Amino acid sequence: MDQIEQVRDFNRYYTRRLGVLSGHYLGLDRPWSESRLLYEIGDGADLRDLRSRLALDSGYLSRLLRSLEDQGLVAVRPHERDGRVRVAVPTGAGVRARADLEERARQSVGDLLGELTAAQRDRLIAAQREIRQLLRLATVVIAPVPDDAVEARACLAAYAAELDGRFPEGYAESALLAPGELAATGGVFLLAREGSLAVGCGAWQAMELSTVAEIRHLWVSGDARGFGLGRRLLGALEESALSAGRGTLRLGTHRSLPEAIAMYRAAGYREIPSYSDSPYNELTFEKTP
Repeated sequence: MDQIEQVRDFNRYYTRRLGVLSGHYLGLDRPWSESRLLYEIGDGADLRDLRSRLALDSGYLSRLLRSLEDQGLVAVRPHERDGRVRVAVPTGAGVRARADLEERARQSVGDLLGELTAAQRDRLIAAQREIRQLLRLATVVIAPVPDDAVEARACLAAYAAELDGRFPEGYAESALLAPGELAATGGVFLLAREGSLAVGCGAWQAMELSTVAEIRHLWVSGDARGFGLGRRLLGALEESALSAGRGTLRLGTHRSLPEAIAMYRAAGYREIPSYSDSPYNELTFEKTP
C-alpha cells in the first residue's frame, strides 16, 4: 500500500471509529457536523469567525445553523454593537445540549483510553501530537509576495520586534529590507500562511556576484514553531534562488539565536569568514550545490 492509500485508510478507520459518519453522533439526535458547530459556538460566536475557524462556506454554515435553530438550540441575531455583523448564541436548551455533548464526548474518549495501558496511552497521545504537527506543516502555504505588501511588512515588523528583545544590543528596524528593495536588487520575498494568518516569512536577495544570493529575515511566529516550518521556509527560499540561477547561498545570524544556527548547520551550511558589514551577522554561513 503506497503512502497516499495508507493515509486514506487511516482517515476511513478514524472517522468510522469516532462515529463521524453516523446521523446520531454519540447517541444524540443530530449528526457530528451539527454537534461540532454547537461546540464551536460556545457562549456565542461571530458567523465570520465560525466560517474562518471551521473552513465552511456560507451556504453550508447557514444550513447547519438553520437546523440548530429549528431544534431550539441556537439563535442567530445581529451583534449588539454592530448591526452588520451576525452572531450565533446558544439558547438555554443549547447550553444544556452542549454540556451533554461535552460529557458524552469525554466519556467516549475515556472508554477508548481505558482499554490501553498507561504506556500505550502515552504512545497514543504522543502519536496524535506528532500527527497534528505534521498536518499543520503540510497545510501551511508558502508563496511569494511583494516585499512592500502589508502582510510582508507586518511579518518583518514582528521579526524586528523579536530580535530587539533577544539581542543584547537590540535591533534597529532600519536594518530591514526597505519596501520595494527586492524589485531593485533582485530577489524574492516568501510569506507562509496558515489559513488566512501569516505565520512566517523569509527572503533571498541577489548579491553582486552573479551566482550568489543572501538569505535574509527568515522568521516563524512563536505559535507556529516546533514542527519544521522554519526548515520548510528555508528550503523554499533555496529552491527559489536556485531556479533563478543563484546556486550559492549565504546568510548571517546572531549568536543569540542558537536554534537558527543549529538549523543552518543541519541544512548543510558551513561557516565562512564575514562577507557583510551588518553588526548583527556575528556568524556567517554559505551553502553551495
